[in-house]
Amino acid sequence: MAAVGCVLLRSLSRSRPGPGPDRTRSRPGPSQASLVCRDVLRVVELRRYTRDLGSPVYFPQAVLHGDDLYDVTLTDGDCRVQVTLDPGLNGLVERHVLRPGRAVYSSTFSAAMRAQLPADPGASGGGDRCGSSCSFRLVWVELRDEVEDGREARTEDWDRLPWFGSSPPAGPPVPLRANRSIFLPLWNDVDPSGAAWTEALPPEDDPDEDEGGRPDVSVSQLRQDFLSGQRRLTRSTVERQLIVRIINKSHLMYYGKTDRNCSCPYKALLEVCDSTGSVCVVLWNSVCVRWFCRLKPGDIITLRRYRVKARYPAPSDDIEVSVNSRNPTTHVSVLPESSVSPTHLLAPPTNTFYNSQEVLDQPHGALCDVIGLLTFSGRSERIRSEDGRGAGLLQYRWLRLDDGASDRPIMVKLFSTSQPDVHQQLLPMSVVVLCRLKVVHCHPSCFLTNTTFTQVYSTGHHSQMAYRRLRPVRRFLRWLRLQDEGQVLSRALIGGSFVFPPPPVSLETYLRSRQGDPGFLQGAELQRAMERLCYRERRTFCIQATITMVTTDDRRWFWTDTTSTCPPLRPSCPPSSPSSCPPLRSSCPPSSPSSCPPLRPSYPPPRTSCPPSSPSSCPPLRPSCPPSSPSSCPPPRPSCPPSSPSSCCRVSLSSARSPRTPCRTNCLKKKKLFSTAEAPRCPWGSLQQDYNSGTVLFEASMEFLHGTDEEEEEDGDDASSFVTAPLPPVIPPVAMETLPMHYDPTHREQQAIAMAIGGGRVFNGNFVPAVKNYYTLTLRALPDDVLINTLFLPQSSSFCHSNTWTSILAHGAFSSDSPPPSSADLITMAPQLANQRMACVLEACHVGGACTEVILSRAFRLN
Repeated sequence: MAAVGCVLLRSLSRSRPGPGPDRTRSRPGPSQASLVCRDVLRVVELRRYTRDLGSPVYFPQAVLHGDDLYDVTLTDGDCRVQVTLDPGLNGLVERHVLRPGRAVYSSTFSAAMRAQLPADPGASGGGDRCGSSCSFRLVWVELRDEVEDGREARTEDWDRLPWFGSSPPAGPPVPLRANRSIFLPLWNDVDPSGAAWTEALPPEDDPDEDEGGRPDVSVSQLRQDFLSGQRRLTRSTVERQLIVRIINKSHLMYYGKTDRNCSCPYKALLEVCDSTGSVCVVLWNSVCVRWFCRLKPGDIITLRRYRVKARYPAPSDDIEVSVNSRNPTTHVSVLPESSVSPTHLLAPPTNTFYNSQEVLDQPHGALCDVIGLLTFSGRSERIRSEDGRGAGLLQYRWLRLDDGASDRPIMVKLFSTSQPDVHQQLLPMSVVVLCRLKVVHCHPSCFLTNTTFTQVYSTGHHSQMAYRRLRPVRRFLRWLRLQDEGQVLSRALIGGSFVFPPPPVSLETYLRSRQGDPGFLQGAELQRAMERLCYRERRTFCIQATITMVTTDDRRWFWTDTTSTCPPLRPSCPPSSPSSCPPLRSSCPPSSPSSCPPLRPSYPPPRTSCPPSSPSSCPPLRPSCPPSSPSSCPPPRPSCPPSSPSSCCRVSLSSARSPRTPCRTNCLKKKKLFSTAEAPRCPWGSLQQDYNSGTVLFEASMEFLHGTDEEEEEDGDDASSFVTAPLPPVIPPVAMETLPMHYDPTHREQQAIAMAIGGGRVFNGNFVPAVKNYYTLTLRALPDDVLINTLFLPQSSSFCHSNTWTSILAHGAFSSDSPPPSSADLITMAPQLANQRMACVLEACHVGGACTEVILSRAFRLN
């Protein structure tokens, strides 16, 4: 029992229900008693599992919120409580808003039916092991700005805290609302999650010593007897000992379904062989938990009490060995190499290494192994499975390997391989070996990606591997010893948004790659699609738009197309924060705000993206403003205040049509180029002089334009002659995950955490972005005029072009045959973008909370 002063004890032990919250996302029904904890609680841990046939008893509406359920461990500093998250709050986890360490306020609990857990001793230990805490479910939490928490969470002390209630959980935690014995990782279904996968094995029966490691049956005998229809193989358990060597090992495969009650729905494949042939061994259910992490390619194992089945899908003359924890209970043991006669086994598995030049010559789909020096390790992202079945998200990252065989690096799109510890060590300057990859040709590029049996080995895992003695590995090591460490380190990058293969550089080629259908979305459709993105989910979109504003990264230069539209509105109330919505700013020039009609908040609100280094820029997460009460948001204010990075977010979408006609009366009839230092009426300008970037010459050249523009104004309408240029736009800070960083070995742990999925946000002033210049482009989607702020990151390119805005956007890079233009020059050329209809390819990725990055990878001019 927890201490008397325990907040949870006072809140959850009251005899009478407490008052419910004023506003809830998932409010308990009238027959449900709600208990409110007004004090601050911390999220200790989040665990995910899938629903089963019995879950609708607890959550009748769970089907509306996906297949997943979450158990949450909370603490007040005195004790812990394990409760189930109401499925209506699943979105807080899926968007990485509710996460370990986060403070929650006004937590509301409701009574829940006590779960009767499975009695399978091999799966969950049997009985009701969740204690008294399982009778509660969390139906509402209030999340505030993390800066307001006022204290740091001491996570190292949480594991020693007592559990709430008189009957604490017996044994390790198990899912509370489904017949499952194991939890899933939060962000994929492939990696093992929890200590059960690595706990000590129970004692196994050793093979008989008098047999001397000799098998009772060979692989060829098993196949022959099964195909001949012998009853003792087709209908019963095989008792004869089989000794084989593991050649290949697959990743974990989760097959849990909502209409099945399997407590541990996992399987894994092992390709094994002896001197007579090879066969596939299938590990099922809890056998995977006990043995998957302990078996590796090259190991010798012995099997007894197994079943032989026809392999599906496979040729009719193929078989597989089924290894299960019951019906029958298979005996598995690992044998030392010296205990088995060489006549019974093949040699250890060999690798077929190809260098970067040889990979290009391999056909599409060919298998290969590679070794190289890791010079780029991308951030972890997720994409929807290509087969379109279910809502599964596949986790992957991009790697770039150099091996000295050619000038072209080896690009690898690496998905999860059920080796989470190894994947965490995939940092630049590491020597990496990847086995059983397949070649993917996509003209004019080529990359490698996973197969079912892909294995990864990084620095620290090579010492006991047989491939160290192979000639291609020795050749690579000789090249590696000749490399200058400082030079390699200077080009080593980690994280950031990365697109490969690069999109085409012409509209015709792009349309051909999409079978003639670019899949154009309207602005509102794009907004809805972005609102459905989960944490680190990446998707590619295509829209038709015009470019209305271009701004440099340092906000010294910007251009606005004043003749086509007003600047984009500030974001309206986020879905979860009505009381903290930033004021809407008018898009008219400061000199004439009254010429625009009054602005009203737009609901539903846009998606926003906030910098990880300034959590205060994200508004508190509360229920959204109802459409009927827009007055709850602050009133609009005039446009363009002084720069305030902490007050604006990354992506700004506005579904309301901007009032064009009133604003155009205050726009110059002709485009004019001015400097803000001398002519405050210009539609673009610089904030300060930069004598190192050609600003002095540019300011001098502006003198020749002033007289001409004044003469043109004298001939024009007086109503539009005296226009004050808008102040520089507020440029939102860029999320730390967006820009690649130079790898810093002294801060590799912090960089790895920042780029890992769900690893938390760590900011360090020593992180140096590798991108020197980037631009924010405001797009007006056609035909519904939704405004989108996007990042444009010019890349290195091998193409030669004219370095105009149209060619730069089409290639996504500057020309390779001339120095890149300066920021001032690009802003000077920006008026050529006015009123140009463009086909824009956007890369959107949700980076957590209310933050979504949108990057413009290509823009093609439409005639």
